[in-house]
Parts: sequence; C-alpha cells; structure tokens
Amino acid sequence: MLIYLQNLILEMVARGEALRTTTDRLCREVERLIPDGICAIWGVEPDGVLRSVAAPGLSQDHLNAINGMNVASPLATCEPPTFRSFGIALTDINSDPAWIGYHTAALPEGRQTCWSSPIVSAERLVGVFAFYFESRRGPTSFETEIAATSVQLCRIAFERDHGLRVNQRLLYTDSLTGLHNRACFEEALVQPPSSGGSALLLVDIDHLKTVNDTFGHAAGDSLIRVVAARLAEAAAPNLAFRVGGDELAVLAHNKDVVSLAQRILSALGQPAECAGHTLVPSITIGAAVRAIDDKSGVIMRQNADLALYHGKDDGGRGTLVLYTSELRTRMNRRLRAIDQLRRALAQNRIEARYQPIVRLDTGAVTGFEALVRIRGRDGRLVPASEFHDAFADARNAAEVTRAMLRAVSADLRTWLDAGIAVGRVAVNLAPADFAHGHLVEEVQEIFVVAGVPLDRLTLEITESVYLGRRELFVQRQMEQLRALGIKLALDDFGTGYASLTHLLFTPVDTLKIDKSFVDHLDNEGQAGGAVINGLMRIAEKMGVDVVAEGIETVEQRERLMELGCRMGQGHLFAETLDSDAVANLMLAMPVRLPSTPLPTTLRVSGIRRRVQPRAA
Repeated sequence: MLIYLQNLILEMVARGEALRTTTDRLCREVERLIPDGICAIWGVEPDGVLRSVAAPGLSQDHLNAINGMNVASPLATCEPPTFRSFGIALTDINSDPAWIGYHTAALPEGRQTCWSSPIVSAERLVGVFAFYFESRRGPTSFETEIAATSVQLCRIAFERDHGLRVNQRLLYTDSLTGLHNRACFEEALVQPPSSGGSALLLVDIDHLKTVNDTFGHAAGDSLIRVVAARLAEAAAPNLAFRVGGDELAVLAHNKDVVSLAQRILSALGQPAECAGHTLVPSITIGAAVRAIDDKSGVIMRQNADLALYHGKDDGGRGTLVLYTSELRTRMNRRLRAIDQLRRALAQNRIEARYQPIVRLDTGAVTGFEALVRIRGRDGRLVPASEFHDAFADARNAAEVTRAMLRAVSADLRTWLDAGIAVGRVAVNLAPADFAHGHLVEEVQEIFVVAGVPLDRLTLEITESVYLGRRELFVQRQMEQLRALGIKLALDDFGTGYASLTHLLFTPVDTLKIDKSFVDHLDNEGQAGGAVINGLMRIAEKMGVDVVAEGIETVEQRERLMELGCRMGQGHLFAETLDSDAVANLMLAMPVRLPSTPLPTTLRVSGIRRRVQPRAA
C-alpha cells in the first residue's frame, strides 16, 4: 500500500502537478488507508504564518480559524503542534487549554485528538502533516509509518513547489529594481479589466542617458532603483513594472489615472542620493484608459505609448499626458509628413532658397541664409514649415542637412565660377547632425567634392542641440568646425534655455535675434526693445555679430538701428531667392535691394516713413 502511495505521489510531482493538487490527493489516499482519520497538510510561510495547503476533510470554519495563525501561538500545540519537538505529538483537544474557544468554530463535532509531524526542508520548518481522530488515542505503528512516508512525500512536493516559485520570481522579476518585469507585464496586460475599468501609465525616466554619461552607470542604476521604489509605493495597490531600460509601467485597476499620476509625480519630486550624487528624479507619464472592446489591452498600450511620445517630444517632460483622439490625429499627420519627406529625399526634391542678410544702414547684402524648400510632385515649391512635424524624425533631419549642404556647395561653386561674390551662406543644423559624431567629416567631404572653400560657410544652430547631449560632445565638434574656417551662428537667440551659459562654453561668431522680439518693436511697447538692448550689450561685450530676423517694417529696421543692430534679414528686404536670382542680385551690387527704403535720419523726430508692403 505504501509503495503504491509513494509511486502515485512521486509521479504527480514528476509530472509537475500543482502543490495543492498533489497534497490533496495525498490526503485523500491517506484517509482511504485510515478511514477514521482526517488528514490535513499546512504550510509555514517564512514569517511563521500558517496557511492551509490541503485538508479535504476539514470544515471551512476550521480552515478560517487556523489560516494566518503564527507558529508562536499557544494553539501551535497541534496547529501545527510539533514545534516543541520534531516528532509526532498527541493532544486531547477537550482538555487542552489552547483549544478553548475553538471547539465549535474550528473542529468538526466529535473530534477528540490531533497529532502531527513537522515537514522540514534545508533545516527550515516548511509545513506540518496532521491527523484528527474521534477517539483519544495515540498513533498505531501503521499510522506512524504512513505519517513518516507522507512527511517525506510532502517534503519532496514542497521543495519542488519552492523551486518553481523561485524560478517564477526570477522569470517575472526585474533583477535591478525588484519590480515585475516585462514578461510579467505582457501577461498582466492581456488580463480582463476590473469592473471599474482599467488604465495604463507608461513612465519614462527623464534624462537618464545624461545621468549615465555625466555621473556614470552606477548613478544611473541607482536612479532607476529610486524611481522604481517610489513608483511602486505611490502606485500601490496597483502593480508596477519595469518594461525597459528607463521605462516603467503601472496597470491601474480603475480609470482615475489623473489622481494616480499626480500622486506618482509628487512622490518622485524629492532629491535622492544616487551613487554619491544628489539627483532630483524627473519622469514623464503617458496614460491611456482601456476601451470596452480592447480585449487584449494592445490598443491601450499603443495609446499610452503615443501619449508618452508626445510628452517627451513636445515639451511635456515631467508631466502627465493623457491620450486623446487628437493625439492620434497629430501622429497620423506627422507620419504622413515623415513619409512625404523621405520620398522627397529619395527623389532629390530638396531645394535651397536664399534670404539675403543685409546691412541695415545701406541695404547692402553681406551674405545669405539657405532655407529648405521641397518640390512637390505637382511642381509646387513647399516651405519647410509645412513639413515641420517630419523634422522631429532624427534620420530625416540629418538627411535634409546633407541635402542642403550639397545644394548650397553646388550653388556656391557656380557663383564662384561666374566671379560672383555672395559672402557667406548659412545652413541650418539640427540636433541630429551632432548625434552621430561625424558632422565635421561630412561637411568637409561635401565641400571638398564641390571644390568650395569652407570659409564660405556659416552653420546655424539652436539651443536644442544641447538637449540630451553632453556639453563637451557638442563643444568639441563646434570647435573643430570653427578651426576649418566655418563660422557658427546661434539661431533664435533668447528663446531657448540657459542661452548665456552655452555662450560661456561654446562661443559662436553670430547671434541671431529671434523674430518674436523684433515683432514687439513698436512705439507703444518697450519689452521687445529692452530685451534686444540687453542682447546687443551682451554681444558687444563678447565681440560677436548680431543679425535681427524677421524684419518686416521700416519702423522695425530703424528701431533696431537705434539699438545698435547693424545687420538683419526679413521680407522688408526680399523674399527668398533661387540661385539665379541671387546671381542677378549680386551682379547688380553695390546697389540697394529694390524694396529697401532709405533709412530716415535717426536724429530727426516726427518723421515716419510709409511701411513698405511685403513683396508678393
């Protein structure tokens, strides 16, 4: 009989049957061998708490009374009773003081005796095998043998279950943070939503790459752990996951994501010590609510991804972006623009148009800025502003820069061959041009192939080139470009962040005052003039040139001259020109542009010139 019992249970363990299934069968087989006994198997958690594993013959009231009891309880005389000695113990339930109050709630009527044996694995108590009888008696030799065999079978089953749970923890736990990992997230995502609905919050750690590059990966890993711990605590009882390097997630049990996100953002805002550095964690959250017909959760995840993308890309870092259908529309528009721009690049439909940079006092042209235009399939020339969304794609932006450099170098070669001096031509750079680290070599190669000296080129950058990159990484490339005779201009100056800080470490040759300041140069308001006056003083101290952008009226030009600005560009002087128009214009120099009025005498008051209409 015992051989049969051993083979049966060992076979179930070998097949991978669940612990509860295996132990339940063991209890039933033992009760078949000992008809007047009731078999029960209890597990002991690492904290000493009891849990029922199998007890087919006990009432639910009994299980409820014992589950959660600590092994230090006086009732541990029998539940389990054997922590005083690792052997079989006998207890008279009716006379044992520990059972007072449990006679009716915990025991089936008529049960008089409870005796049990410990289940020990690796010198740790992991469970108890127990018998209940109606008579007050000790075990027979056969019952003792059955108990000993059952304890060994339970030990094997418990050890296998423990191994499975350890492996499952390893399989579904992120080793760095202790959160549930991506595999666990993928499984949890497809589970049906709760009755109150569900939502997904995708969390991205802002500027983690900068932390890694600046302070080292130990600080970056420490930052991830800090964010993960605070996220898990703030999101409880919702589950938190780490689904990627700097991306975490929370599966919420209801649709109230705004309050949950606010709680998480608040928890993350405190400084933290990360590998010897004090850092203030910042995160961006993209969230989406699960639709009723989203059975797999895939749509919810796509929507949360889209919201997170917009948060990181459109200046929403450090905040919550909740998905709306409008975001989907914007994304579709962006994807169409990206596709159209890629087609234009592949079909060589990128063209350069030139806007003159002039002296404000005489109107004489000193150089040009090359502006991107795209030739549509219908032949229409499309300004880059209509493809603004497409330039967010780094590959597109870098390819457009290369196309513009090739177009400008070819035009410069043509003008030089014709003996036409056009001054320097400025080409705009994107952050993506600095990212790959080959900008200097690419510029050299393109101009060498065209046979154009590099001292004919100015490269314009905006402060966005510094975002997400090391200052030194950008600075080194800029210094190499200047060493080749290329001049650098800082575009949209005054609209970015920490402009003056950047000028201290990465000097440029020209500052370009953004059109938004020029637009506010009027007789009634002083704000625009005050800002430009300050910028002019800074430029003067640093010995750099200044070009005002977007000049459209005579009054703006004259006010800029009063403030000390000597050069500018805008529709007041000329619309954008193709290469032939540039050649014709420069052959006629030194004469003023046709649409450029003479300046008024700045010392004469009360004289106002008629505003020139914008050229058609």
